[in-house]
Amino acid sequence: MKGVSQRMRRRRLPLLLGLAAAVSALWVGGAQGERIKSGDLIVSLGGEIAPRTLPRATAAPVRIHVEGEVRTLSDGRPSPLRRLKIAVNRQGKLFTRGLAVCSPGQLQGTSSEAALSACGQALVGKGSFDAKVALPALVPFPAQGRVLAFNGRRAGRQAILLHIHGRSPTPVTFVLPLTISHRRSGSFGMVISANLPRLAGDLGYVTGIEFTLHRRYRHAGRMRSYLSASCPAPDGFPGAIYVFARGTFDFSNGQRLRTSLVRDCRVREPRR
Repeated sequence: MKGVSQRMRRRRLPLLLGLAAAVSALWVGGAQGERIKSGDLIVSLGGEIAPRTLPRATAAPVRIHVEGEVRTLSDGRPSPLRRLKIAVNRQGKLFTRGLAVCSPGQLQGTSSEAALSACGQALVGKGSFDAKVALPALVPFPAQGRVLAFNGRRAGRQAILLHIHGRSPTPVTFVLPLTISHRRSGSFGMVISANLPRLAGDLGYVTGIEFTLHRRYRHAGRMRSYLSASCPAPDGFPGAIYVFARGTFDFSNGQRLRTSLVRDCRVREPRR
């Protein structure tokens, strides 16, 4: 039995060292995004969960950062993005009980300040965006703005309402509902999807967007977290590598691009 145990340890050692090396590599470059190319079109998807050190069996409060970019190799105008779908690993949990709910009607046509005044109690995230508007016979000019994310509902379903407001060259606001659905089985427990509106008759197109989702609030006498997660590492392993999210992007010209984000986590052992 002693010889068998030693052989098993020798077999497990390369596996554990390989896992440790892979986790270390991802730990250093974990915030980098994944890129996928189709013809002249390039789509980048990035994101991460923080903190990365999490309990093995129970969920702990986290924040999720998501960022995306659409561009072309020729720096020309890409086909407008029409629909996006992001499936999130089921280790991530969403909790909204007791959290204020905002409606799209409360946000339409408002500045960032007015949106916060109307729906500040439902705020779950912040970010920014970059866009371009191609005016006839003129070079496309950039536009930047602020993104506010609110807990909401759309057609009776959970949603994240992205309030996108830009001031340059003229004030403009649009509200993008991200519908949330849940899957009972499989690696991905939550799916976030959206149909994107036509911007300026398709003369406008978003080139980049990033936002962080995070909210702590009190409900029923306890502190709650809008988002929580655990580390899906098997017993005896100090961490895990997993597919954090899988994105699907549909464009007006019929192109569909898919990409996945592989991330890592470390186990936070309970205090004894």
